[in-house]
Amino acid sequence: MKLNQGTVIVADHILLVPYQRHHVLKYHNWMKSEELQSLTASEPLSLEEEYEMQQSWALDEDKCTFIVLDKAKFYATRDEVESMIGDVNCFLSEDNVAELNVMIAETDAQGKGWGKEIAVHMIEYGIEILKLEKILAKISSSNTRSIRLFQTLGFNKESESTVFQEITMGRCADNEWLKWLRSKIKK
Repeated sequence: MKLNQGTVIVADHILLVPYQRHHVLKYHNWMKSEELQSLTASEPLSLEEEYEMQQSWALDEDKCTFIVLDKAKFYATRDEVESMIGDVNCFLSEDNVAELNVMIAETDAQGKGWGKEIAVHMIEYGIEILKLEKILAKISSSNTRSIRLFQTLGFNKESESTVFQEITMGRCADNEWLKWLRSKIKK
């Protein structure tokens, strides 16, 4: 998304930076994992297709993507690629609604509560900058960690597809919810 191309979001443990060409190879290597493909409902792409996807996301007005960096590792190394741990996306649709996806690909970064931190900062960006009024999350029915994360963030189950084996969770986006989320991240 052109809007976020110069944006860096600084949080307690993570940094959100725009998805750029130099991130693609590591991202592509993550997405070779059958487990990550299953958890993110993704299909494997060739490296060339991944570069094309990155370029289209950078220009597309309805896809907002950030790469997630381990903040401490980045400050120690100043190397974005070495510090990459995952990504976060908002796919915008009509009526100021977006689908939020959070992925922590690096296993040593999982289980630290950073998924919540990532999601809260992306929700904050979505409400304040993208002017979102509703946020959805489509999650594989078997991805209990993500389901639990979004429940913790106040999302409610809206529907379930047995055909696609996924749950759709949602939440109307407003300033009261954002205030509550900001208080949750401090815990």
